[in-house]
Amino acid sequence: MDIKHTSDILSSLFSMVFFNEKPTSIEKLPGSGSDRVYYRLKNENWSAIGAFNENVKENEAFFSFTNTFLEIRIPVPTLYAIAPDRQHYLISDLGNETLYDLIVSKRKSGNCGDALCAMKEVLAGLITIQLDGGDTIDFSKCYPSEAFDRRAIMWDLNYFKYQFLKISTVPFDEQCLEDDFERLADYLLQAPSHFFMFRDFQSRNIMMVGNKPFFIDYQGGRKGPLQYDLASLLFSPKTGLNPVQREVMLEYYIKVLESYFTFDRKEFINFYYAFALARIMQAIGAYGFRGIYEHKANFRSSIPLAIENLKWIKDNNHITIELPEIYRIIDSLAQSEWAQKFDLPANKLTVRVTSFSYKKGIPADPSENGGGFVFDCRGLPNPGRFPEYKNKTGLDEPVIQYLEQFDEVKRFQQHVRDLVKISLDEYLSRGFNHLMVSFGCTGGQHRSIYNAESFARWLENNFAVNVVLFHNEMKTIKANG
Repeated sequence: MDIKHTSDILSSLFSMVFFNEKPTSIEKLPGSGSDRVYYRLKNENWSAIGAFNENVKENEAFFSFTNTFLEIRIPVPTLYAIAPDRQHYLISDLGNETLYDLIVSKRKSGNCGDALCAMKEVLAGLITIQLDGGDTIDFSKCYPSEAFDRRAIMWDLNYFKYQFLKISTVPFDEQCLEDDFERLADYLLQAPSHFFMFRDFQSRNIMMVGNKPFFIDYQGGRKGPLQYDLASLLFSPKTGLNPVQREVMLEYYIKVLESYFTFDRKEFINFYYAFALARIMQAIGAYGFRGIYEHKANFRSSIPLAIENLKWIKDNNHITIELPEIYRIIDSLAQSEWAQKFDLPANKLTVRVTSFSYKKGIPADPSENGGGFVFDCRGLPNPGRFPEYKNKTGLDEPVIQYLEQFDEVKRFQQHVRDLVKISLDEYLSRGFNHLMVSFGCTGGQHRSIYNAESFARWLENNFAVNVVLFHNEMKTIKANG
């Protein structure tokens, strides 16, 4: 993308729309989960949002949907102008406050009731979009597919597999998982699916303008079921609903929907939880790609909450079909490092010390800061070669005594401390809040645990830091022992 070229085109559109007045400022807005680029253009009289997206087919879907929504009085941004290349366009400026921002501010002030009232208004608006949109949208304009069909469902489920599971080091049986995917898809395809499906209905895609919700980023919409969008919002980690609040919002949605037409309530709820399961898995795939691969903090921090939601659905028996491998993966994820919530204390350096097995892969940094240290303990004497230590770990005294008799272990630890201290001193002086130090060995059972424990004690005794200690393989070791 040529930034100057884009700015010139958007400026020309602005001048055309606003009576030949040129913008006095063009501000690039923060990116999110898409490749679209947004700018705020304004002068003392006018303000607008300019967009660039080189995917013309996706843009055409947005243009068509927007015009239809405006005709049927759905609150969406006004489409001011489209450049001849169909890659640049100008829409109305809806401000900066999203539903997510409202929820966060109300939660901090203790006015959660106001946030729930706003969410009820959003749900009522969603029903209007789904029903009226389903009757009027030109679905031939949809991109990349016209309907949420089997192919789309399998794309979502495999997104979870390839963009998260494959890099999470959580073991799974691929054939059994594919069998579960097929069973889940078969079930989901039984749900009524002639409505407009927003596709990415979450709190950051809802703008609050004078306490009224406006909807954005619906260009991925298509023909589909009602339950998908509902689950997208209510189970989104950023929405922050607890299980009781989710149930209240579900009941409110159902009651409003019942005022439009008659349906089987139990069947609707069963489909709702199945779509929630599929949507959360798709979202974790997105968090994996955007948060782990692209290092975007907002996405990586959502993974533990999404895993928690998966576990809640499974443990509360809300799925009416058998999905044994998916359930086993959910239980494994809930026991893994990916489920560990990571909140850094304000104004204090946190050092996360982790032991791991090289067979399972180097642990990811849950703070999204990246970097840190990884020390290979496989060059040290290995107690795992001897039968008497086979069922013990680096926490057990016989293993500790075995390792501490070797000078090379002591030299290794001293070198680690000297090296890390350089960063510790710098991080503390500059007010940084996170550093990760990991110790790996073959099985993650003896040498890595011992060195992680020793290093953590040294930290606590010598530095004013918050120490978080995590042994990746401990639960597996206990299960096998």
